[in-house]
Formats: sequence, C-alpha cells, structure tokens
Amino acid sequence: MPAFPLGRLAAAAVIALVAAAPVSGPAAARTELDAATAAALDTALAGAHRSDQNKARDVFRHPRETLAFFGLSQGQTVVEVWPGGGWYTEVLAPVLKEKGRYIAASWDKDSPAPYVKAGLDRYAAKLGAAPAQYSEVTVTAFGPKKLQMVPPGSADLVLTFRNVHNWMADGWAEDAFKAMYAALKPGGVLGVVEHRAPDSQPQDPKAASGYVRQDHVVKLAEAAGFKLDAASEINANPRDTRDHPKGVWTLPPTLALKEQDRDKYLAIGESDRMTLRFVKPAS
Repeated sequence: MPAFPLGRLAAAAVIALVAAAPVSGPAAARTELDAATAAALDTALAGAHRSDQNKARDVFRHPRETLAFFGLSQGQTVVEVWPGGGWYTEVLAPVLKEKGRYIAASWDKDSPAPYVKAGLDRYAAKLGAAPAQYSEVTVTAFGPKKLQMVPPGSADLVLTFRNVHNWMADGWAEDAFKAMYAALKPGGVLGVVEHRAPDSQPQDPKAASGYVRQDHVVKLAEAAGFKLDAASEINANPRDTRDHPKGVWTLPPTLALKEQDRDKYLAIGESDRMTLRFVKPAS
C-alpha cells in the first residue's frame, strides 16, 4: 500500500493551488525537457527499481517538473550533493547512464558521526543491488573537510535537495555554496530545493526547525558568486504552517510525533519548499 494516503489527497489540492503559480526570473520560460530526456525520465520514474513508497512521494517532490525547471538534459555531467538514501538517484542515474554522467557527492566517509557510515553502507548496497540502473554512478565525498566534490569547473548541473539547513546547523553553509560554485562550469546551473521558513520570522542561524528563509538561501548563493536565475512554486505547500512541535520533521515522511496527530500531519503533506535556480556567470 502506498505511503501517506491522506497526504496524497491533500497534495492534490496543493497542486491545484500552485499549478498556475508563475515562475519568476529572467529564464522563467526555460522549463521544458527535450524529447529524449523526457522519455528517459518518464521511464525512470515508472521503473520497477523504485519502491511504491518512493513513488508515492512524487506528488510532493514533483521530480519531473523540478528537473525540467533546473534544465536537466541527457549528456550533462550532473552532481547531486548529499543524495542521502538515494531518492533522486533512482531518477537521475538511469536518465544519465548512457548519455551523460551522474555523480553522487555523498557524505565524507571519514566523518566521526556513526550515522554517516551506516548511511554510506546503505547507499552502496542500493547501488550494488540494481546494476542495470546504477552501474555508471560515480560516488565522491563532500563535507567541511572535503570540499572538492569533483574537479573544478567540470559539472553542468549541481543539485541539492533539502540540505541547506544541515550545513547551517553545522556552521559551514557558506563553504558548501562556494564548493558548489567551484564545481560548475561557467554558465552552469545550481538547483536548490529547501524547506521554506516564513519571511516574517528571523532566520535562526542554525536552522534548528529545518526551515530556512528563501532570502537567506539567495544571500548564501550570491555571496558565493551565483546569480539567481529563477524561482518556482513547483514544490510549494500552502497547507504547511511551518510552526510544528518537532519542526519540519513533524510532517511526513518523518512523522516525528509518531501516532500523535498523525492524520493531521498526513493531511498537510510534506513541507512547503522553495525551488531556486542559480547560474554561475559565464565570465
């Protein structure tokens, strides 16, 4: 049975609310996939290598629309920063396997945190279990002591999903953005999705709730040299009040309060998120 059934129903209303939301920025019109990439992406999204639970989250994460907005195209060198359990690896790796290159800039194996080793082991097992999809995946290390995730100027597209708050919590968000800037070719694109805090509230420097103000993310990126190219409401969720007892982890998929008010949080769905496209200037 797919996960989060009530959240899926709620998300239908969310989609209706945001489907017509404008994309802002000078490159707002560049949101269409080319035919070959679109076909490969649709095949990957429907693939049997994806669990029903992961497929159920498509309604919240909008992978097709999000990747189109970021300008995904076969033939690119794409770096995903901190892929975690590999939700987007399932989507990106098959699309880029024959034409292009997918690089997972994962956690630093030398980190003292126990969860890092466990997470890396799970990710390696995932890749090894489905060679038809993942045999060409390159895994590199990224962390505060290993900032060069790929050779400088080698990536066409760098993507990171819901990681900025983690870097803020550990005090190295500025360095992370500088590293992503260094990884990209001139004219390359950085795509960022992050839990969005209300603009009316001061920004917690540690982002303890998991939410980050959109203007703060823009500030971090621009300080590293990026230019904001466009913003989208693809991953917005107006049902998210962003004031939950356990921060963003109160909502699915984590449901930190377990059975307490479970139906309430499933009905809200996953967090309200910003979707931002930045460009490294060509000169």
